[in-house]
This record gives sequence, structure tokens and C-alpha cells, in this order.
Amino acid sequence: MVLVQYSESESESESESDSEPVHASQPPAKRLCTTKPSPTQQSLPLPPLPAAFHDLYASSTRVSVRDDPSLHGGRKRVIPHVEGNWPTHLYLEWYASKTELTLLSDVILQIQQKLLHGSKTELHSLLHSDLGAQLPLHISLSRPVVLRTEQRQPFLEAFQSAMEQSHCAPFDTTADSVDCVSNYEKTRWFYVLRVRSPEHDELNRLLKLSNRALARFGQPPLYEVAVPPSLSPRLGNDSAAKKTRVTKPAEENDYSHCFHVSLAWSLTEPSAAEKEQLATTDLHKLRDLKIGFDCVKVKIGNQIFSNSLA
Repeated sequence: MVLVQYSESESESESESDSEPVHASQPPAKRLCTTKPSPTQQSLPLPPLPAAFHDLYASSTRVSVRDDPSLHGGRKRVIPHVEGNWPTHLYLEWYASKTELTLLSDVILQIQQKLLHGSKTELHSLLHSDLGAQLPLHISLSRPVVLRTEQRQPFLEAFQSAMEQSHCAPFDTTADSVDCVSNYEKTRWFYVLRVRSPEHDELNRLLKLSNRALARFGQPPLYEVAVPPSLSPRLGNDSAAKKTRVTKPAEENDYSHCFHVSLAWSLTEPSAAEKEQLATTDLHKLRDLKIGFDCVKVKIGNQIFSNSLA
């Protein structure tokens, strides 16, 4: 390689002439970094994430193919992993604002204080994940049930059709009291915020839609009282139908006192005295809190389908 010497005047003139093209060819991001934003630009808040974004990342990464409670805070899986089975859940989802999260955190703190000194109950908040990410809260419209692979699409279509015919509109509800309820297996206890019945009884209406749709696929209802098979009418010769529990018509029942939002959970049941103390939780700061819903979520496996209310 031959080195060519240039005079200082030549190098200076070339560098000056080249300075503008080099600056112009810089990526836009680099040029923007040198521009100071105006006060108006600095005060603009970030736009909210679209509602569908949360559905894309609602399922956590599976870290084990076996049920290992040590990986989940001691929790035991209610529905085991079986090929061809799809855990299914119907619910109303609520993403609380920062202000609302502060109020709910205060409620959890009160619950912790209501537990008697020396209690073995360890509370786990449902407001945030272990990494500090906000978690959605919900009101259940079904138990955790299981659909077979061939049932997924027919069930989804049946439920969506029922929702369209119901003409159920978006609605709000409000907090009523604090309580403790267990899951059906008595393996976990949830500290919940019970809610009041909305103006047009939308919670009971949506529960009936859910229970009817699930009953068509041999799944148990939520909250309804099941009639023992020996007392149920004849179900024909279908062996699958014979195993299905018959429930009282949903129209006869009002479950307004059952609906709730879970705030925290524990692996141990609180004592009777502690449950009485929960009823004295001060909720006056929540009297103006409106919990709004505009869609019903159907989670089948790790997929979530959002069904808008009319």
C-alpha cells in the first residue's frame, strides 16, 4: 500500500467541505437527540397500551413439565397437564389505575393487620408479579374447567352467539366488603373484595350465559347448586350425559352476593376470629371507586379470546 501525503491546508479544506454531508447522513435518531424537546412535548403522557396487548402476554412461561409447587409459591395445580385437555376459564378483567392500585394495596395492608399476631397465614398479593409487573384483576364467570380439543371451537362459537343475543352492555360495579373464600379443592384461600350488583344485573346475566354454555359440554356450573344424579331426571342412554350433573335453572337463583375480585391468597385457612376481623376492614376510600367492564374474556389453554359487550 502506498501512503500519499497531503498538505495541512488540503486536509483542512477537505474536512470542512465534508463536514456537512457527514452530518446530514447521520441517522434521524442521532440528530433528534441533539434537539431539546419543547415544554409541551415534555408534558405529553405516553399513550395507553391497547387492551389486546395484555392478552398476548397473559400466560406465564412454563418452567417445568411437572407439577412442582416450589416453583409457584407452594401452589398445587388444580388441573393437571393432559394431552388433548384444555384448561378453560371465563371471566371479566379489570386493569386498575395507579391510583386504584394504591387504594387496593392499602386494603391488603389492612387485611394483613387483621390477621392475629402469631398467625401462620402468609399473604401473597395478586396486584403485582414477583418481578413487580402489574397483574390484571378479575371477576370469575366460571370455575377452572377442561375442554377437549374438539370442543374448543364449538364452545367458543356457542358462547359468542349467546353473548350477541343477550345485548349485555358495558357496566360498572363498586366495592362492598372484604371476605375470604377458598377454591373448590380447599388448597388455597383468597382474600377478596366483594362487589355490589350493577344497575341492570349484568353479573347474574353473564353468569347464566356462561353456565348454560358450559353445561352443553358437560362442565360444572359456577355457584349453582348441583342436583345429585339420583334425584335428576332420566338423561337417556348417552353414557356421557349420565355422568353430567343436572343443576337448578339459573333463572331461579340470584348470586349477587358471590361475585368478587381477589386481591391476595394464602395456603392456610384463616381462623374464625380472623374472618370476623376481615368484616371490619375500612373501605371508605373505595366508595368512589368504579370497577368497569366492557368485555368477557375466554381463556382456553394459553389463548385468550375477548368478547366485547354490546
